[in-house]
Amino acid sequence: MTIIPAIDIIEGKCVRLTEGDYTQKKIYNEHPLEVAKEFEDAGLKRLHLVDLDGARAGSVKNWKVLELLASKTNLVIDFGGGIKQEEDVKIVFSSGAVFATVGSIAVKNEFEFVKWLLQFGAGRFLLGADVKNEKIAIGGWLETTDIWIYDFIEKYIQHGIKQVFCTDVSKDGRLEGPATELYKNITTKFPSLHFIASGGVSSLQDLEDLQSAGCNGAIVGKAIYEGKVRIADLKKFYE
Repeated sequence: MTIIPAIDIIEGKCVRLTEGDYTQKKIYNEHPLEVAKEFEDAGLKRLHLVDLDGARAGSVKNWKVLELLASKTNLVIDFGGGIKQEEDVKIVFSSGAVFATVGSIAVKNEFEFVKWLLQFGAGRFLLGADVKNEKIAIGGWLETTDIWIYDFIEKYIQHGIKQVFCTDVSKDGRLEGPATELYKNITTKFPSLHFIASGGVSSLQDLEDLQSAGCNGAIVGKAIYEGKVRIADLKKFYE
């Protein structure tokens, strides 16, 4: 299982939110490159970089941070937050992201997203599905839809999507454990999908449970920053 550490950016700083709430913001480091270097030095290969300013504004804002991290590390970076227009996709790729992470656009404008898949290649996109009670949530989790997570994944697999990460909104940032049963259902239903768990990880045991549930990867954020999971201990998953 690939461990993918997360760096969330607000005003160029490394932060974490609780349940996606911008008022529940905690700054962990003023310099994201220091954090990224620490991950790389520990042997981690990937990075999940989230532009929270961009997510709120509806257009990519912190692409300079992406550019810095991509040029100063060898991490395979996926970048999301505010990717709403084709121009945003181009900025993200030209700034050094290997994958563009998208969520809301795939829900709200399927036609536009499918156009990107054809233009840039479906393999360059990491589809994010935020979920509340197995239904898709969008708009920074403020809006829950009637779209069933399984239907959503099935549709985009048909369009060539290979990687999906899923965040249970009720779990994210709370350090209360991930939605393992949900993820087990997804990996059972879509065995060929490269499925990545996200949200709620609070211990190495959680990660072992996710691995047992069939997850190919796990995004870990707050647990690292709060010292619940030591970076050095993550080596067991990738050595």
